[in-house]
Amino acid sequence: MRKIKIQEIDGFLIGQEQNEKAGTGCTAIICEKGAVAGVDVRGGAPATRETDLLNPCNTVEQIHCVMLSGGSAFGLDAASGAMRYLEEKGIGFDMGTVKVPIVCGASLFDLHIGDPHIRPNQEMGYAACTKTDQLFQEGNYGAGCGCSIGKTLGAAHAMKSGIGAYAMQFGDVQIGAVVAVNACGDIYDYENHEIIGAAQKEGVFYPAEQLLMQKMEMPMGNTTIGCVMTNAKLTKAQANKLAAMAHDGYAHAITPTHTMSDGDTIFAMASGTASCDFNLLGALAVKCVEQAVINGFKQAKSAYGLPAYQKK
Repeated sequence: MRKIKIQEIDGFLIGQEQNEKAGTGCTAIICEKGAVAGVDVRGGAPATRETDLLNPCNTVEQIHCVMLSGGSAFGLDAASGAMRYLEEKGIGFDMGTVKVPIVCGASLFDLHIGDPHIRPNQEMGYAACTKTDQLFQEGNYGAGCGCSIGKTLGAAHAMKSGIGAYAMQFGDVQIGAVVAVNACGDIYDYENHEIIGAAQKEGVFYPAEQLLMQKMEMPMGNTTIGCVMTNAKLTKAQANKLAAMAHDGYAHAITPTHTMSDGDTIFAMASGTASCDFNLLGALAVKCVEQAVINGFKQAKSAYGLPAYQKK
């Protein structure tokens, strides 16, 4: 087993666009040939698009893009840009008279960063799709541009976070995850058993669980969103189960997670070119998500008045 780059996973393209001044952006994960997909939404305050069609009971078997964006519910409009881009390339579910691109999405809340009146829109989503030939960058890019964590003491005492990725290959099978880390809670280094990011005052961490014991309220406006990608052959039901298993990666790296003020969501996409034991694939998905969360936090730079693990 070896670590690979996220853009090496067979069948997938990733593009990002951001508005640094406004503090928001989006990340498009495209599978032009179509990917069997699933989703698992566990947070109490989600902003999502086209999740119902991923139910194995429903008709459409493949999707063509997952759009991760900032902008809260406003940011779901970025997926329309992906639809326009894919339609121009003749990609979509063939309805005879037209091909309809199937684009799922989820948005996180970053409206307290930068300019809250500028959000990812159709133009930004389209622009992200045109940049799949560029190197994927972690930290303050794409959907990670306006991300922050540790908001239990309010946005003023949060830390800057961002988007991260991690991918592995064993034999012919590849799997990886892209996660935009915008948690209300703390970032926990699971391997070293320590909190590495939390609400802070003058450099001192105030862990969320301790604050909750003091009857501090969980502030609204968070959500960690991500997508697991693999070249494995999966059914729609298995893709949904893979997304569910992958949430353990959130639980390893974020504390607390899946709160009523987070809309935590994970998509799973499978391009279907390799065979793999499903239980192993699920275990690796957890590892990829966990490490993507850590990378998204560690690679972020200080911005918008928020300190970061990595100094500007």
